[in-house]
Formats: sequence, C-alpha cells, structure tokens
Amino acid sequence: MNRSGFRSGLRRLPSRTSVYVTSFATVVALGTVALISPSQAASNKPSFSINLETATVAQLQQALSAKKITSEWLVNAYIERIRALNTHGPGLNAVRVLNDDALEEAKQADRDRSRGRVRGPMHGIPVLVKDNTDIRQLPTTAGAQALANSYPKDDAFLVKRLRAAGAVILGKTNLTEFANFTTAGMPSGYSGLGGQVLNPYDVSQTPSGSSSGSGVAAASSLAAVTIGTETSGSILSPSVANSLVGVKPTVGLVSRTGIIPIAASQDTAGPMARSVYDAAALLTAITGIDPEDPATATSKDVVGTDYTAALSKDALKNVRIGVVGTPTGNQGTAFTKAVDVLRAQGATVAPATVDTGGLPASILNYEFKRDLNAYFARLPARAPMKTLDDVVRFNLAHVGEGSIKFGQTLLETSNNINLDDPATKAAYEADRDNGISGARQRIDSALQSGDFDALVFVGPGSAGIGARAQYPSVAVPIGYDPANGRPFGMTFLGTAYTEAKLLAYAYAYEQASHEWRPPSVINPSLFRCAQPGKQPRDCAP
Repeated sequence: MNRSGFRSGLRRLPSRTSVYVTSFATVVALGTVALISPSQAASNKPSFSINLETATVAQLQQALSAKKITSEWLVNAYIERIRALNTHGPGLNAVRVLNDDALEEAKQADRDRSRGRVRGPMHGIPVLVKDNTDIRQLPTTAGAQALANSYPKDDAFLVKRLRAAGAVILGKTNLTEFANFTTAGMPSGYSGLGGQVLNPYDVSQTPSGSSSGSGVAAASSLAAVTIGTETSGSILSPSVANSLVGVKPTVGLVSRTGIIPIAASQDTAGPMARSVYDAAALLTAITGIDPEDPATATSKDVVGTDYTAALSKDALKNVRIGVVGTPTGNQGTAFTKAVDVLRAQGATVAPATVDTGGLPASILNYEFKRDLNAYFARLPARAPMKTLDDVVRFNLAHVGEGSIKFGQTLLETSNNINLDDPATKAAYEADRDNGISGARQRIDSALQSGDFDALVFVGPGSAGIGARAQYPSVAVPIGYDPANGRPFGMTFLGTAYTEAKLLAYAYAYEQASHEWRPPSVINPSLFRCAQPGKQPRDCAP
C-alpha cells in the first residue's frame, strides 16, 4: 500500500498516554500498530492489528496469506521503525515534548525585531527546559508516569523571565525521574515516562545527573541553550559528561516557583550551554526576585546583573586560584594542562584542601515530601496527584506498565517520614542548619587560608559540598580522553553570589584553551548516517 494511506491509518490510532515529539515510528516503538490494507484504508474499515515488536514469522506469514498486509507495506513499516529507533536522531532521546506554540513565538519574536523591540541577547533564541519545570499548556511530568497528565496553572517564574527576555520556549527535555529521587541505583537519564537518554559522546557511558536530557540536548545542538536543575550535581555532572558549560547558581539567584522540587535548601535551576557566553546570557535572563520564593530576596544586590558584561579574556590576571585534588591518568593530564592555562593567563595557582566528608545527614528525604506536597497544592484541582503518597500508590498500581522499573525506595522512605513529629522536625532542622554552616565554613576557610578568589575542582568535584553550602559553581570543558573520547571538565567554586567572577574566570580559560569539540567530531560514527541530505550508501536505511 502507499505510504500516505498507511500514515492516515496510523493517525487514527488511540493513544494510551499523551505522546509528544511524535512520529509514526515512535508509535510503533510503543506497542501495537494498526496495519491496514489499501482497500481498508480506502473504505475506512476497522484496522487489522499486529505488534511488530513481538510478531513472529508465522504470524506475519499468516497476515500476508490473508492479504491483511503486503510485503511492500511490511518492508516500509520496518524501514520506518529502523529510522526511528536505529538511525534517526540518532535516537538520543533528550527531548521529551515540543511546545506547540514555539513557531508562533518565533514569529512574534521576528515581528518584534522588525519593530526594533529586541529585548536582549536571548531574544528569538530557542530554549529547551527540563521537564520538571512548568510551561503553560504542557504537562510537567518529572519523567513520571504518574504525572503524565499533570498540567500547571501557569509558567514557572523562570519561564516567565525567559519569555520577558524574548526567548522562544522550544519544549522540554527528558530527565532522570523525579530528578533522580525515585530510587537508589536509578540509571542517570532514565525515566518511566521518557525512557533512557543517551550520551552523544559515548552512548555506552552515562549522560549523568538528572539534567541529562538538558545536557545531551545542549551538547547535540537540539536547542541553542537549555535549562537544568540541581540539588547536588545534576547540572554540573551532566555538563562535564557532555562537555558543556554548566552554571549551578547560588540558591536564591533563580526562582524555584513552578519547579517540581527535591529540597528547597539546595534546589536551583541554571544554564547548560556550549560556551561560557551563552551560559552567561541565559543566566542573565532567568534571574530576578520572586515574591513566591523567599530565597530570591537574598539576591537583591545582584538583581539586574548582565553576566555577559563581566566576561573578559584577561579575567584571570592577578587572580589566585586554589586547586583541589590531584587526578591521575588521562584525566590528570588534561587537568594539569588546564591548570597550566590558568597560570599562563596570569593566575597564581596553588594547592588547596577542602574536606568534603563528614557533614550532617542529608536533609533531602524530609524536604522532598514537604516540598513536593507544596508543589502539588499549587496545581489546578483536576491535577492527577495531590500528595507524594498518591505517587507512591500510583506506581505500585502500575508496576506492570513500567512505572517503577528500578523501584521507588527513595519515594517510599520520604513518604514514610512524619512531618508533624516534633522530634523528627527538630533533627531535620539541626542537620539542615549545621550542614549549611559546616559546608560554608570549610569552603570559606579554604579560600581564606590561601587568599584565593576561587577554588577549582576536577570534574564536578565541587557539587556535593557546594550544594550543602548553597554556593555557586561553574563547570567548563577541559578536553577529551585520548583513549575513548569521553569528555573531561573542571569546576570553579566560589562564595554566594560570585557567579560573575566565576563565569569570567571560566571565559578567560575557555578563550585561551579552545578545548570544546562537538560530539559529531569526537564520536563521528554515531552521527555519520544521521546527517541531513543524501546518506552514504553503506548506511542503514
């Protein structure tokens, strides 16, 4: 049968859940596909169903013999499936949903530009946002099947800031489910609703962190820039793994209103980009004081900062940098080279020591239940989930549908906490306050002991202690492992609201080193058969 007739039949298929960024092949991949003959297509009779994922040769032969399908149709069906699952994309699975209004938003940005109403460096720039962040008319799912149809009342505060800056909201990225607070051992980049995100530099390796979709989308240029969120490492770690610049801001610089939380004491959203300038421009757009997020009041002295203005190739001159850690092997070689670049650009570099262990117990379990329930309370009355307990129960009721493939130990542990118990609350508050003050004291003393302007760590090494201290970090690429092409990075850490300095140091390093390479250069085999235009003859269809 002809392809147009086949596609028209597929469009009539009911969908069990809302599917975005859809195509014929994604429908095929999800399960049963309606196969219809040319005569059925013409007369719109009920379709004949067969599941290509499980069909045996005998079943296909039976369908052929009964003239329910043709070989031509079957070949086309398999080609479409191959394109979707094997070749197209190349199946990175980083984008979960597109914004239906993105094209109209772009047209409006063009109209504004023609009238001289350009609102800054983000005007007309497509941005992908992590799918734990509210965008009007799109569900906010955190990758969970339980939230597949959970629609917010309005945009998150940071999305409103993006729109005010003229940015185009392109859509949402996949993520580790509930920002990697579902169960111990959850693979980074996996969610029950969105599936597994793949690292474009090496698909055998983790895309890392819960902002894996944002990291892969940024690295693969699926949008100009992306937004990630971090509680402890979920911006910095995928930024390093995907050779990006990632900014984990001071808690309070970027509003969390309209973002599915883990813990208010540590949560923040931030930029993920392929260059320091891009990250700085995006950070400039999303900051601001939000009356609904009291933490943002602490950013009053830096409100309105243009983080691109501080960028300078000479920013490292007469700066003192404390180097934490001494990695070995190929990573050590790359890190040593990066430190040499800092020194060559005028920085004084010396070893520094930061004790990152032995802090009070994590406060995430307590805050997750409290803060998630508060997020749910903001949703419209029709929202499918009202409490964390609802999510846990939903998952147990839908295990057979893959709701909790790897379990839900973290959800259950948090759900079992009695938030109203005075002793539990007192212990939590002590751990929270001592954790913040202890982490800050360790960072501050390391900076003061060497009169350092910032500390630099190998990889995302600043993530844990920086998160407890609520301090900012900026990750930047420093090269690739010569043995396998996997990215290396380093991270600058400073005290509260020193983002402008950290970005300037990262920019000076970036401009001197020129280390970044796109994934298609480092891992060409993944992209060789996925480029637009005519494909090499030896590529799969």
